[in-house]
Amino acid sequence: MKILITGAAGFIGFHLCKQLCKSGFNIVGIDSINSYYSTALKEDRLKQLEEYTNFRFLRIDICDKKSLDDLFEKEQFETVINLAAQAGVRHSIEQPYAYIDSNLIGFINILEACRHFPVKHLLYASSSSVYGNSNQTPFTTSAACNEPVSLYAATKKSNEMMAHSYAHLYKVPITGLRFFTVYGPWGRPDMAYFSFTRKIMLGETIQIYNEGQMERDFTYVDDISTAIEKLIDLPFNKTEERDKPYRLFNIGNNKPVELMQFITTLEKHLGKTARKEFMPMQKGDVYRTYADISALEQRINFRPVTGIEEGLKRFTDWYKTYYQ
Repeated sequence: MKILITGAAGFIGFHLCKQLCKSGFNIVGIDSINSYYSTALKEDRLKQLEEYTNFRFLRIDICDKKSLDDLFEKEQFETVINLAAQAGVRHSIEQPYAYIDSNLIGFINILEACRHFPVKHLLYASSSSVYGNSNQTPFTTSAACNEPVSLYAATKKSNEMMAHSYAHLYKVPITGLRFFTVYGPWGRPDMAYFSFTRKIMLGETIQIYNEGQMERDFTYVDDISTAIEKLIDLPFNKTEERDKPYRLFNIGNNKPVELMQFITTLEKHLGKTARKEFMPMQKGDVYRTYADISALEQRINFRPVTGIEEGLKRFTDWYKTYYQ
């Protein structure tokens, strides 16, 4: 099977490319390699993928419709996994147009390409941020999700509605994936756990928002990759086929962790105590995330296997080696 993975130089994209290459899939990865965070880190991820003969990389921005269409016409992909997006809740407050370009214009280019150069299956990344500050936990995909608290969340909710319309109108088979706070080796430097680690190692003060009164459903990146691989060939059920070939899943750890417990675990694995500054809640942030993954359990027998203790140890081991 020939699979296109967009955002291949990104955190999740890199891990997914690696796993699918090991499983024998023929992978074409594309990425714009923008400068939102260290391009050197992205290049180093790609160097790790060069050892696989069944992986090819092309520097293409999904906002470039012509290059994307030319690629689809030439390669005739069977499956597309769209992970390319402008990430980061806080950055969306300062640079909104970056999110409109990548998350909306780029995504419509992907949908149009899948429509005009038909694929068997499109999977795309959404986010737990679409739930906003919902009081109904655990978060279920049947929830309305009509009150995003950041532009980033609004673009991800828009992606879900756009994808739903293409499945309905053009019968493009589509699966949406709501990721919950993904972490692990080779992660994104803008994520809290990554910046906490850097500052703790340097002896700098970490800023803890909402006085530490937050919970996150931290999900280890390998669990994400495992779930996606199992979903690639999952048939749509009879109801989905009759109405529209569209479905939506949460991919999370199904076990929220208190932020202060997370920091304590991080300190233990780094062997250093953090200097802490407690701050009020930040704009665009949410108090809690908690994934209901019962649908994944039923459809692909998925349960995450990496807890926060083991996951953070793997991350800190990688961090100390990479940044030695």
